[in-house]
Amino acid sequence: MSSSRFTPRGFPRVPLQNGIGRYICQLKRVTLRFCKSSGSSRGIRDFIETDLISFAQDHPGTAVYLKPRRHKSPSFVAEYLNGEREVISCHNFTAQEMIKWLNLYGTRSGIPLMRYVKMWHTECPSIQGVWSPFTNKDPALNITQFPSEMLSKPVWEEKSATEELLEMINKQKISDENNDENNDDTQKVQAANM
Repeated sequence: MSSSRFTPRGFPRVPLQNGIGRYICQLKRVTLRFCKSSGSSRGIRDFIETDLISFAQDHPGTAVYLKPRRHKSPSFVAEYLNGEREVISCHNFTAQEMIKWLNLYGTRSGIPLMRYVKMWHTECPSIQGVWSPFTNKDPALNITQFPSEMLSKPVWEEKSATEELLEMINKQKISDENNDENNDDTQKVQAANM
């Protein structure tokens, strides 16, 4: 039997736009359940003795509870901010496996695993169609002969200092010519008034 019939389908989503501003770890509580004497709980006991404090320091927003249970199989319960709860059996786990699994569940969002319909999704789909690199380009490019001198130049080419100086000199010449013409006009008007 295929598991795809039982796996829910959906789109990728993030709880409450998490990560757009500040990231908030979605794992709120971890409860480690173990037996103090059972051999199958040895890995979780080793993890508690050696790595639990460093895990708690690395995840300050996550509460860690220890729950010794006599003659029961070891497990840990991950509870998320959205109310989801996952129970993971730790039977015969090593301390390294405990670290890997806790880090995995610490980075999850709490949204149940699902088969993605698409790898992207938007709440406000565009009614203008799919964007392509040629969407807002000039249609004259369709008949341009390549290689083209105009299109071969860099788009963001800065002017050299020499070009800027020549441009300033030309502007000054034009403004001087305009001033000379204005002076000639005022002299003609003054001569006509006399």
